[in-house]
Amino acid sequence: MMRSFFICMSKAEWAKQLIMNLGFAKRMSRRFVAGEKLGEAIQAIKMLNAKGLFATLDHLGEHTTNIEAARKATQDILEIVDTIYQEGVQSNVSIKLSQIGFALEEEICAENLRIILEHAGKCDIFVRIDMEDSSTVDGTLKLYHKISQYFSVNNLGLVIQSYLYRSEKDVMELSQDDTHIRLCKGAYKEPADIAFPKKSDVDSNYDHLVKILMDSALAHQTPAGSPDGHIPPTPAIATHDEKRIAYARAYAEKINLSKENFEFQMLYGIRRELQENLVQEGYKVRIYVPYGTQWYPYFMRRLAERPANLWFLMTNFFRK
Repeated sequence: MMRSFFICMSKAEWAKQLIMNLGFAKRMSRRFVAGEKLGEAIQAIKMLNAKGLFATLDHLGEHTTNIEAARKATQDILEIVDTIYQEGVQSNVSIKLSQIGFALEEEICAENLRIILEHAGKCDIFVRIDMEDSSTVDGTLKLYHKISQYFSVNNLGLVIQSYLYRSEKDVMELSQDDTHIRLCKGAYKEPADIAFPKKSDVDSNYDHLVKILMDSALAHQTPAGSPDGHIPPTPAIATHDEKRIAYARAYAEKINLSKENFEFQMLYGIRRELQENLVQEGYKVRIYVPYGTQWYPYFMRRLAERPANLWFLMTNFFRK
């Protein structure tokens, strides 16, 4: 119930205008968002790197509605690539196609993606295409297959969500081409005819997809990620769920998949102790580091994952 509420709120413009003007909400968002400026995010990444953690950097923003905004978002991503390269931080880049024109025209989005990938390729920095809600999956996969013909598979990857029924088929097909896949559970509200409604089924499918990905990595002898943190290994196991992590660890040991050939991924500000413990045990861990002024939708999706924060929000609201 609370999860659905926060997801609906993430899309409500009136709520966005209200909450973004509340000082305490902005301060609270800093738990999950590294700042509003790129320099703040780079400093956060340097602190993560000092603890042995890699990063993937994301400039927050979704659903551009005109060509100029899509081009501006593209230029912002190019600046991220340049800054990662110049600062020498152990990071790569995550992007959303809706930022760069996905809802406008396919060719506009494809051209902006080509520009990003060409520039990132020159710096040898990996770009991960985030998956958005279920309505975007077919279009995202179509564009990925189209664009991947012209760029190294080692510099481009996708996200797959275990709560969708279709994900097993997608993972099987993508694994044939050694696609770099980040596996997550999924953070959008989807109907029961598209996604598993029960958490236990989502978890079970997650473990099943981990098995497929690890078997594929072993069979294809996929390379380890780069020491500079710019190129990740595949697969990327994105979860804070200790049972899912335990399953992945146990299965990797069972099939003798080296710790160098996969990595765990987690969100900035969540389960920090767990992140550091995994690094100390020799696992690769990469942290998703978002920044930017458009933090509201991302912040609300994080609250959807942790509804207990509602009490904090409400008590502070009535003090204003």
